[in-house]
Amino acid sequence: MADGFGVIMAELDVGGIKFRGGKIFIILTALTTAGGALWGGFEFYKDYLNMKDKIQSYSAPDLSGFDKRLDLIQQEVTILKDEMSMILDEVTLVSDVAKDLKNDLKADVRRIETIVEDVEQRVKEDSRQNERDLKEVINSIEEDMKDLEEKTTKQIKNALENPLSNM
Repeated sequence: MADGFGVIMAELDVGGIKFRGGKIFIILTALTTAGGALWGGFEFYKDYLNMKDKIQSYSAPDLSGFDKRLDLIQQEVTILKDEMSMILDEVTLVSDVAKDLKNDLKADVRRIETIVEDVEQRVKEDSRQNERDLKEVINSIEEDMKDLEEKTTKQIKNALENPLSNM
């Protein structure tokens, strides 16, 4: 059939209903879309059935080996914790003993410093006293020597002046 422009349009007659150009295109598009949707649905259903079979045939793997290993690891961790606790106790004990020794050593050093200071003080005092005593003794000896010298000089002078000593 020709329309007003001289173009022949396709026409389809189905059950007494006539379909022309654009309507045919819409019907073909709708039919292919419906066919694609049905095909996608069938594929989805097929995947669903395959998954259902896999799920029903699934058996859990034997993890008893892992459980045993985990138990062994937990036992080893417990043993290590106990050993670490014992080591920490020993370190604490050694630290306490070291602190006590350090404090005792400090006290001994302070006591020795006090004793040394006292001895130094006594030595200084004794040294000063000895120096004073020595000066006194030296002065006393010098005075005694002067007195002895004067006496000796006087006696010699008297002996030389004595007229009887000329004989």
